[in-house]
Amino acid sequence: MLIFAVTGMGGIGKTALAVEAAHRARSRGWFPGGTLFVDLRGYDDDPVTADQAVLALLDALGVRDRDLPPTAERQYDAYRVLLAERRDRMLLILDNASDPSQYVPLLPGTDRHRVLITSRDRPDALPVRLIDLETLDPDDSVALVTRALHGTDERDERPGREPAALRELADLCGHLPLALQIAAGMLRRRRYRDIASVVTEIRDAGDTAAVLDHGSPGADLYGRSLVLRPVLETSYRRLPPDQARLLRLLCLAPGAETGTEAVAALADLATESVLPLLEDLAATHLVAPVRGGSGAAPGVRWRLHDLVRGFGASVVAGNARLRKEGEAARERVLDFYWRWANAADDRLRWLPGMEEPERFGERGEALAWLDGERAGLVAAVEWGREDRFASAAVALAQCLGEYLLWRRHFDDWITVAEAAREAAHLAGYRLGEAIAWDHLGLALTSAGRAEEAIHAHTQARDLYQTAEDRHSEATVWSNLGTALWNAGRVEEAIDAYARARDLLQAAGDRHSEASAWDGLGLALRKAGRVEEAIHAHTRARDLCQTAEDRHREASAWNNLGIALREAGRVEEAIEAYGKSLGLRREFEDWYGEGQTLHGLALAHQAAQRPAEARTAYLQAADAFARANAPTEAAQARARATELPD
Repeated sequence: MLIFAVTGMGGIGKTALAVEAAHRARSRGWFPGGTLFVDLRGYDDDPVTADQAVLALLDALGVRDRDLPPTAERQYDAYRVLLAERRDRMLLILDNASDPSQYVPLLPGTDRHRVLITSRDRPDALPVRLIDLETLDPDDSVALVTRALHGTDERDERPGREPAALRELADLCGHLPLALQIAAGMLRRRRYRDIASVVTEIRDAGDTAAVLDHGSPGADLYGRSLVLRPVLETSYRRLPPDQARLLRLLCLAPGAETGTEAVAALADLATESVLPLLEDLAATHLVAPVRGGSGAAPGVRWRLHDLVRGFGASVVAGNARLRKEGEAARERVLDFYWRWANAADDRLRWLPGMEEPERFGERGEALAWLDGERAGLVAAVEWGREDRFASAAVALAQCLGEYLLWRRHFDDWITVAEAAREAAHLAGYRLGEAIAWDHLGLALTSAGRAEEAIHAHTQARDLYQTAEDRHSEATVWSNLGTALWNAGRVEEAIDAYARARDLLQAAGDRHSEASAWDGLGLALRKAGRVEEAIHAHTRARDLCQTAEDRHREASAWNNLGIALREAGRVEEAIEAYGKSLGLRREFEDWYGEGQTLHGLALAHQAAQRPAEARTAYLQAADAFARANAPTEAAQARARATELPD
């Protein structure tokens, strides 16, 4: 390749890399004819034209004054003749180009020399070797700032004394070399201040670029002003109107990454219309396609650098018309998320006889969509703290509980439930507030925070009682029983489950009644009433079978196995575990599979079958690992190694 291009967003370090590469190449004798460098200032208000650049290049080659040809055409001819006559290879660096018209006329016209172009835009018009620069690795970001400080004063102890603050500062800079360089300059000037003080200043301001630009130390080694916002502004101003609009709206999207379909909803465009715009923005390095996508266009995800996101959001915030446009876009994406999250939730909860959900024909499809959009879904629910989006956010939150429990994303579930509770309260939606309290209790129980969960379920119960919603109250009693059971308050748990069972029987909800029976069995077993527990789990199993709820049936079989094992009925327990295992594998319920295999291993141990127990423990460890439960996986492996050969 004769032409190389270093591309990337503004401030990524393209010029620094090109100059450093040129110095190293020259020191190795690769370009004995020397190096020519011209800054095309492609993103300034008055970029250098090719006609202007060729004059500078001719001057560097010794052609000036009376020797300079009178017309541009003859100047280009003279330039190419000089390069063709040079026997020693030269390197031509065309820095900071924004358009092919700036550099195509300057290409040597001979294969003897090499050209290195730097640009924020990919030069797709030419056959070039692309080097796309990305932001630094976090460790390299920390090292860059550390070296910059020690280069000025090797006694500067702040990097070693404040490693956490330094890493947070690097994160706030988005690991962008320009931002890191400015931050290092600020710290050099503020040599008696802690790194944490700069971090606090940025966090309080909520705008990294504004703080860094205000404290900018001046110019870099190339005489360029060390400022962030103008770099972003020049890239933004050069965009065509449709691309500029899309970038602004994408800066408002929830989550760090956004799928193509969600971007289309934001922009109120068809997917086939928004995709070319996204690809054009990616060519300018203002948007990055996320690697490892599905390969199909609707499955591609798009990411913005944090500083670009902050810049775009500030552009919208500063203009009333753009704010209105942005609010409408956020409403559209909330509607989009609710529609498909609701359909996915329907698929996860689907039982024979129910209406077929929209779009998702199988559980795997629903889970895959939810997995891809999870960050955006969680962030969108948090919009509910704004009055305009409160009702929509509450509705969205109610669609996510089953999924977040299934995937064991307990922290996200707590975040969603708390945001939904605040949003429902803000909107005066008492039923929604009760639902959110109940979901919060479930999430807290799953996260091992039982006492907090008891409080949450109690709040939900009281709201339902005030509303005289007996059916929902019954469900909360069952969930409260689970929290009480996890807190070790067994007798209270038995009472709560029994209350739920009775209310659900009266309501004729056999499906939910099964869960109450299953929970009651757990509490009875913990109270030492094993035979009663066996009856309760058997009743739960039968009700699940009647409702054709095979996933809950798997849980009932597992819990029945535990009770049978504790009753000394080991062979029956092994049979029950086997039934549960088959159902859980059918649903790819990896955590549940791990639990069942762990119980099966205990049953084999009780039956004096160490080889079978070891196999079950190891299989349990694999299942827990797939479920992202490393602690349980390690415990299962440890139990396997403890068994005799």
